[in-house]
Amino acid sequence: MNELKWILGSQSPRRKELLAGIGVEFEVRVKDTEEIYPTSLPVEEVPEYLAKLKAESLLPDLANHEVVICADTVVILNGKILGKPFDYEDARQMLSKLSGQKHTVITGVFIGSKTKSTSFSERTEVAFENLSEDEIKYYIEKYMPFDKAGSYGVQEWIGYIAVKRMEGTYTNVMGLPTNRLYSELKKFTHQ
Repeated sequence: MNELKWILGSQSPRRKELLAGIGVEFEVRVKDTEEIYPTSLPVEEVPEYLAKLKAESLLPDLANHEVVICADTVVILNGKILGKPFDYEDARQMLSKLSGQKHTVITGVFIGSKTKSTSFSERTEVAFENLSEDEIKYYIEKYMPFDKAGSYGVQEWIGYIAVKRMEGTYTNVMGLPTNRLYSELKKFTHQ
């Protein structure tokens, strides 16, 4: 994978950590992209659509040997996407809804160069314990999860105390399904 230059189209500290964790050397480049998707799009397809949208803003400026990796993660509860919270009250409401429930986390990933591209989605089912108002308040005040889909980071305190079961990969819930990504990057370099 060394003859190509990898570009991560994300400022997320978690995505940087996860990509570095699978041994990929990369540079970060981002362009502001309005994350708007067609309302007719099934919720399961939104993350892959948004990952591609983010990548499309970077593709025209890539050199021939550069490959961009973009991702988007959504939390889905009862068929509705829980995005990033606007404020404290929004975060409190989201976490109250997730309390004691099972939800789905889907990360869509786009890998592309000037000449080829591929994309995929991974899903993880997450079951939360019941959370008290005090636990929700403590988490929001201490961890300020305003940049996180569904108002939580699984790698933080709430992940330790609230997640009772998970089907799928942990890194997918963090924002980058590393096992699948590693496999897809290998395929991409050998096509």
